[in-house]
Amino acid sequence: MAKFSDVELAMIAIILDEEEEAEQKVKKRKWVHEAWQKRETEGEFATLFKELTDDETKFFQYFRMSKNCFWILFNKMKTQLKKQDTHWRKAIKPEERLAVCLRYLATGDSLRTISFSYRLGHSTVYKIVMDTCRIITENLMSEVLPKPSTEMWKSIASDFSTLWNFPNCLGALDGKHFTIQAPPNSGSLYFNYKKTFSVVLLALVDAHYNFITIDVGAYGKSSDGGIFANSGLGKTLQQGTLSVPGNATLPGTNSTKAPYVMVGDEAFPLKTYLMRPYPGQDLDNSKRVFNYRLSRARRVVENTFGILSQKFRICNRRIQAKPENVDHMILAICVLHNFIRKYDVETRPHVVNATVPKTAEARLENLPLQGGNATRDALAVRELYKDYFNSEAGSVPW
Repeated sequence: MAKFSDVELAMIAIILDEEEEAEQKVKKRKWVHEAWQKRETEGEFATLFKELTDDETKFFQYFRMSKNCFWILFNKMKTQLKKQDTHWRKAIKPEERLAVCLRYLATGDSLRTISFSYRLGHSTVYKIVMDTCRIITENLMSEVLPKPSTEMWKSIASDFSTLWNFPNCLGALDGKHFTIQAPPNSGSLYFNYKKTFSVVLLALVDAHYNFITIDVGAYGKSSDGGIFANSGLGKTLQQGTLSVPGNATLPGTNSTKAPYVMVGDEAFPLKTYLMRPYPGQDLDNSKRVFNYRLSRARRVVENTFGILSQKFRICNRRIQAKPENVDHMILAICVLHNFIRKYDVETRPHVVNATVPKTAEARLENLPLQGGNATRDALAVRELYKDYFNSEAGSVPW
């Protein structure tokens, strides 16, 4: 066994102590990164928000809503957004929390990008977005997406008849896929026909591009018809518990009554309360007129999805989050869509009496052959509307 002198032992002890101190310094983590400590002076909210409030156009381009709409939204939920300060650091301002969430939804940028621009931690940004989305849904859902009443259904039907020439219409129905990162251990549940992973938003829309009712979170592999059958909307319609009014007389007639219906594409089943196009390629003129009139009313939901995607660009990106968190984001942007259309005067649609040239009929494309298990009652309802649209009372001057 080697023998060391007292001097050598002392030197070994000093070296070991220095190595231990170096290891402790490496393991020690900072509470806040130096770059993030300058958030209140150099963060995007501190440097840019004040300048945006002085320019309405730039404010709208940044947040996808007007300044007035932003502050109405903030005042409705500022109590829930406010957090308690601690002895170690100040809480993030509620205005900044709302700005972070809206900026993420409006741009679809990665959370890491938002983190660097606002000088916030990545996990902090993620938590702010999710918490704010839940607060938006909880505070505004009952206001902008109330449960439809009989009077509300009649008002919606009146608007469809006036704007889109389809009487007794309760709304346009369709589904939209939101692309997501493939969830772990999910197999093919979220894998859709577009060869991507997604969750589905099923929406019923009124004549003014507002959501009436929505169903979020269906697997991407599911069809629109299957999602509708398993949704709360489909079940309540089947049970007759949705306050839908009884049969009403068609405009221009004295005694022809028809049930109130929704309109959808060929992916949905034919029901007494849900109209879909006639299938097949060699259709006579009366059926083609019906399909055109139905498609004219149904395209409202397609337009709504387009408005939603242009307003909130997160719809066009692959969302990096768990499916249950994606559901909260989709609910939030649907609620915000209705909220903005209610309070933002500048974005309200201008009603235009659109005319269609007489040559439009020649440009109609044949629908692919589709099967179905429609009941006799549902077939009879569709025939009733077909005959009405081809009659003098139901015709539209092109």
